Amino acid sequence: MASPVAPTSSRSPSRPLSPARLADCAAVFLPADPPRAGRVAFWRPDGEPPTGDGRPSQELTVVLPDATGRTRPRTVPALVLPVADALPVLTRIRAACREGAPAFWGAATLLALHLAARGRLLPGLSPRDHDAWRSGPLDPADLDRLRDLAAAMPPYAHAVPLPREASEAEEPRLPAPERLLRAFLDAVADVLPRTPAAELAAGGPAFAADAPRHLPEQRAWADDVAAGHDAGVRLSLRVEVPGLAGTGAEDPRGPSSVPRFRAVLQVHDLADPSLVLDAAELWSGASPAAADFGPRARSDTLLTLRRAAAAWEPLTPLLSAAVPDSVELADEEIAELLGAPVTRALRAAGLTVHWPRDLVRTLTTRAVVGPEETEEIEGTGEAGGTGGLGGAPGTGRPTASRAPSPLSADALLSFSWRFAVGDQELSREELDRVAEAGRPLVRLRDRWVLVDPAAIRRARDRRDRKIAPLDALGAVLVGALPGEDGDDSPVEVRATGWLEELRRRLADPEHPGPDPVPRPPGLAADLRDYQLRGLNWMHRMTSLGMGCCLADDMGLGKTVTLIALHLHRRSDPASAGPTLVVCPASLLGNWQREIERFAPGTPVRRHHGAGRDLAEVPADGFVLTTYGTMRLDAAELARVDWGLVVADEAQHVKNPFSSTARQLRTIPARARVALTGTPVENNLSELWAVLDWATPGLLGRLGTFRRLHADAVERDAGAGGDGAAAERLARLVRPFLLRRRKSDPGIAPELPPKTETDHAVALTVEQAGLYEAVVREGLAEIAGTDGLARRGRVVGLLTALKQICNHPAQYLKEENPRLPGRSGKLELLDELLDTILAEGASVLVFTQYVRMAGLLECHLADRGVRAQCLHGGTPVRRREEMVDRFQSGEVPVFLLSLKAAGTGLNLTRAEHVVHFDRWWNPAVEAQATDRAYRIGQDRPVQVHRLIAEGTIEDRIAGMLARKRALADAVLGSGEAALTELTDAELADLVELRRDAR
Repeated sequence: MASPVAPTSSRSPSRPLSPARLADCAAVFLPADPPRAGRVAFWRPDGEPPTGDGRPSQELTVVLPDATGRTRPRTVPALVLPVADALPVLTRIRAACREGAPAFWGAATLLALHLAARGRLLPGLSPRDHDAWRSGPLDPADLDRLRDLAAAMPPYAHAVPLPREASEAEEPRLPAPERLLRAFLDAVADVLPRTPAAELAAGGPAFAADAPRHLPEQRAWADDVAAGHDAGVRLSLRVEVPGLAGTGAEDPRGPSSVPRFRAVLQVHDLADPSLVLDAAELWSGASPAAADFGPRARSDTLLTLRRAAAAWEPLTPLLSAAVPDSVELADEEIAELLGAPVTRALRAAGLTVHWPRDLVRTLTTRAVVGPEETEEIEGTGEAGGTGGLGGAPGTGRPTASRAPSPLSADALLSFSWRFAVGDQELSREELDRVAEAGRPLVRLRDRWVLVDPAAIRRARDRRDRKIAPLDALGAVLVGALPGEDGDDSPVEVRATGWLEELRRRLADPEHPGPDPVPRPPGLAADLRDYQLRGLNWMHRMTSLGMGCCLADDMGLGKTVTLIALHLHRRSDPASAGPTLVVCPASLLGNWQREIERFAPGTPVRRHHGAGRDLAEVPADGFVLTTYGTMRLDAAELARVDWGLVVADEAQHVKNPFSSTARQLRTIPARARVALTGTPVENNLSELWAVLDWATPGLLGRLGTFRRLHADAVERDAGAGGDGAAAERLARLVRPFLLRRRKSDPGIAPELPPKTETDHAVALTVEQAGLYEAVVREGLAEIAGTDGLARRGRVVGLLTALKQICNHPAQYLKEENPRLPGRSGKLELLDELLDTILAEGASVLVFTQYVRMAGLLECHLADRGVRAQCLHGGTPVRRREEMVDRFQSGEVPVFLLSLKAAGTGLNLTRAEHVVHFDRWWNPAVEAQATDRAYRIGQDRPVQVHRLIAEGTIEDRIAGMLARKRALADAVLGSGEAALTELTDAELADLVELRRDAR
């Protein structure tokens, strides 16, 4: 099709587009040859420029109604983007709105990407013999979606007239919606595979490089591919067993009389799935329905049959038959046809298999896990109790049969297999008999049974065994085991006896159970409902001998809930004992004050500093220590009989190979509890580390956990999967990890609103010059390196650019710098502080750089603004004094290092939070914000994020927004992921876009 616009590009590559502005425009797709050269034009029916920001535009001929209601061509200014550049714009528009032509093409983009993600891409040639990819093959469901979407195409989405021939009337013709939509899908398909990696894999530029390749000599091959995949039919095999009904269990003819198999070829119409004929009927034309298939039905059938025969050789005789009606199949071929690999290959080729309804052909396998003899499990709602599943010692409750704790090493459980054909369970003897028959069709209990001999052999090889309690518990919580020996279908797992009772009890973490924990004696606080549920849950888990992780949002009262648990446990001799709390140094004072406030009279001492010792550990009190001190004194701490060990801000042990994590594991206790607001900061291995410390062995080895769960979840999330892997992992960890958010209904209705604002600031001339120079030099250095050296230089470049965005003095490491007038961020911070302080409010200012915090402190001192600065080197007592000064209103501006002060502190005096620079992880930023936005805050909180416009910070802001949306499933690896970018991707990320808007 001839282009209706001038060939020059209107795109300004250094100027990011605003999807919000383009969402109000009309949009139309302009096909081209090759398809990847197609474009998307944005225009306004009122004739105004589409973006309104002074961008150059091109003239576009569109068809619009005039004053009389007739449609006539008009020329309007348009912004025309190549398909590759339009895709991210269209997807963002679709996410923001659901109506209008841009939203329609956004929906078409999602459909095209979905098809590509499923591998629905076909190579071929364009009408002008250029190498081109297109979407296909499309199954009936895909065709239905395409037609439904085409039927919803708004008029403005195809308002560009087709080229008019000289013989045609004056009335303009518009593209047919379905044809135009299909052309757009092909254009997207032609763009996506063209990468440097694809060119390397293809061994040349054809079908990989952007530049078109003229390949007329491949036309015959392309037509064959197109004809095969565009066939209007699909095929199926109807497997028949002649004489099956007449063969009985006592058939005197013996085994040789067992019926044989025949596969009958059937043809289905893709447009009308209800239209189906045997191939013999289609060839003979005897059936009236044969005419409904159309003139190409036979050739389409042979093309599809050729692909199926290439996938499975036993179908080859049908290709040479005068009529491809049926083929006899041997036992070995039936066995292959029953297997998953052949079934998948045939389905991919466009052929499915139908088996006789009268034959039972489902062999099901499940595992049954539990004690040798069913035992009752006592309730755990009574006071105290770590006495295992059979009841709590010291309560006076009788136990009919004391069941072992799930953590007991000597409490191995039985793991037995159950097999069934249809609805009949097989004994081991019957299974052996079926396996020894060696045929897919066997007689069993007066019925013919069709089973895959390989599946029977795998089932027979599965042997009953003993299993560790935690392995058993994990299996029954998930409800399935992964397939074995090449069988990728999961195996159902059921529990028996007290293990099943335990599974039911753990299934709903927040259910209080039959005997909810009363308010602990000595607790000077009224727990909220969700805190009471958390207390019941922690008691239930610790009384069963298992650990847990309370992962509520920061500010929801994890500390007071843990104090309540300690008070409840000390009321029973079986669980009483000192509680060791390991926390960051900045939280020692907070823990001591909270214990003294909510559990007055409870002994509490710090194990920290030069004069520390454990000579007199309070028998029913708290010992507080830091992660650093614990790491040094682990052997001494391990000699104490701790009733409970608590890891506060447990993300400090997210690396299981760190010295801190290894030493913490050496300290034994009757129960372990992890507290954290971010159980997953970067990847799911961190979740494993926290839960494996709390309940060792629950999630298996780290490598096994990654293979069975984490990799599948991350792969599912990246490919837009159905979330099945995430759901399996959730079933496994949900009983051991309680996660509540401030936004959850009923959790914290008294919290005031929180407003988050991104403030885009322009770089000063000095900053822009430094930025571009560092980008130029950094990319040149990176281009000649690889491996660890390259990663290190990438991190160095990103760090330098972020420091320049903050202030040139930070990057240049100036000793006595002049600060005003050199940083756009600093100027905006001054404006914000003037407004905030004039209102009598207080503010937290976070930065990830201690040096930047020091520069800000000096700058504010010069301006006469009262401020104080907290960082990792601030002594513990000094930190507590600073918190008290801020909370009392003595100092209105609190400068904080993000990593040193992003957790644990209670700073509800603040009504404003400023993030001076962006951290790579949204969870860390959210934690910092929660220093102010937490229980006890009674004023609205405003969060201000300062972003240097057109820089790496601008692109990171968009990445963080997407990452935050996916955080519940899996988080990326932050800065580490950026080190793996290609040179071109890195250059695009760090490039300074001077005219960003």
